Amino acid sequence: MSFADLYTSGEHRRNLAHFAALATLASIDGELSIEEKNMLDRFATKLDITKSEFEEVMKKENKYPIDASHDAEKRLERLFDFFRIIYTDHGIDNEEMILVKKYAIGMGFTGEKADKVIERSIEIFGGKIDFDDYLYLVNH
Repeated sequence: MSFADLYTSGEHRRNLAHFAALATLASIDGELSIEEKNMLDRFATKLDITKSEFEEVMKKENKYPIDASHDAEKRLERLFDFFRIIYTDHGIDNEEMILVKKYAIGMGFTGEKADKVIERSIEIFGGKIDFDDYLYLVNH
């Protein structure tokens, strides 16, 4: 197995872990709504989740916990990954907003901190940052 194969499979495992956590969050209140199912289908496509992986994750007996970390940088890294996934189609919709907040809280952010981090992340990923912030990001 080449180094490139290890990287790809590691990246895919991380994508699958993200997807499994999202599926668990979406189904936490019981049955999936049509909107939740459609959203999970979109995430599965974005994350390159196979049909068999999707079906395995969605089994009722499979509940995958969000790996909450005490390390703030690690939580931000996971949230960053999540926003990269969301913004592959250049935007965030209402269902994704609800899910990203649940995800952030599940990772250990308080509700208030989750709101601030999400708002700032949307500004950054949506290209809506002001020049001072841009300058700071480019220079650091």
